[in-house]
This record gives sequence, C-alpha cells and structure tokens, in this order.
Amino acid sequence: MIIFFGPAGAGKSVQGQLLAARYGWRWLSAGQLLRDTRDPQLLKEMQSGGLANSEKVNEIFEDALIKAKDIDGVISDGFPRELSQAKWLVDALPKHERSIALVVVLEVPRSEIDNRLKLRGRADDTPDAIEQRLSIYRQEVYPILNYFAEKGLKIAHIDGTGSVGQVHDRVVSELQAINLNPAV
Repeated sequence: MIIFFGPAGAGKSVQGQLLAARYGWRWLSAGQLLRDTRDPQLLKEMQSGGLANSEKVNEIFEDALIKAKDIDGVISDGFPRELSQAKWLVDALPKHERSIALVVVLEVPRSEIDNRLKLRGRADDTPDAIEQRLSIYRQEVYPILNYFAEKGLKIAHIDGTGSVGQVHDRVVSELQAINLNPAV
C-alpha cells in the first residue's frame, strides 16, 4: 500500500490515479468513497470542511480494501486523516494481507494550493471549507507521520509543484528507490 498525504489541492488524487493506471493498482480516495455513500450526514460534514466520523470512515475504507483483495497494489488518498485511523490501519492491514510500502507527502506552497482549488471548482471547495481543511490537515498530519516513523515506515516528502508529469516522475523515483517498481 502507498499512502498519499498532502493538503487539499496538493495533487494526491491525480498522482494516485496515475499510479493506479500505470501499474494496475486500486486507487482508494477517502473523499470519493465518502461522497459515493450519498450519506447526507457525511456529505454535510464534508461540505463544512470537518472530518467525518472516524469509525464510519474506517468501515467504508475496510469495505474498499475487501473489494480490492485481488489487486496487487492499493493507493490510499486522504486516509488516514486522524491518528486513531492510522493506528486502526496499521492494525487492520495484516488481516487483509497488506502492508504500507511507502508514505508520500506532497509538499505544495499555500499560494499554489489556492490557485489549484480555484481551478478545480468542486462544490465543497468553499473558502471557509478550504481553510478548515487546511487547519485540520496541519493539526492531524504531523502526529500521523510521527506514528508512522515510529513504526519504521518509509516516508518520502516530495515536491508537489511543477507539471503533473514532473511530480509523477518524482513519485516513481521514490518507488524505484525502495524497489517497488512493478513496471520492470
């Protein structure tokens, strides 16, 4: 499993989808999985920029892992978002015969994020919701990354600026550096 971290607009989805297409892996976007539930309460929480109920998100993500059981690689985009979810994931993966091969943190300056989100134009990308998501991201990501580091997981901080292709090449280089290169 590869986990992508980065604030809203950092390019997690684009990079995750590119890797999935390139290697035949499954891209699991927490946000998309939540939107696909059509659950009014979850959608309302997302619209406000807040985090959805952690246990509910864990259930939805586990269901997606079960559905992807026959696919070699899984890419997690936007999950875990809380330390409790990170701990749940580390504990749950062995029963799904998976492990975390790499944690990718896409680093993008705030001005670039603002520009990207304006272009994206999603309904839940209101200025207040964006600010709330960025604030939560900053508060939650560091404890998760510290936990992953304590568990000995490989973490790569990657420059998320430039073209989609340039960022993708950086991500693939990190995969090759840890000998995770299914194209060979």
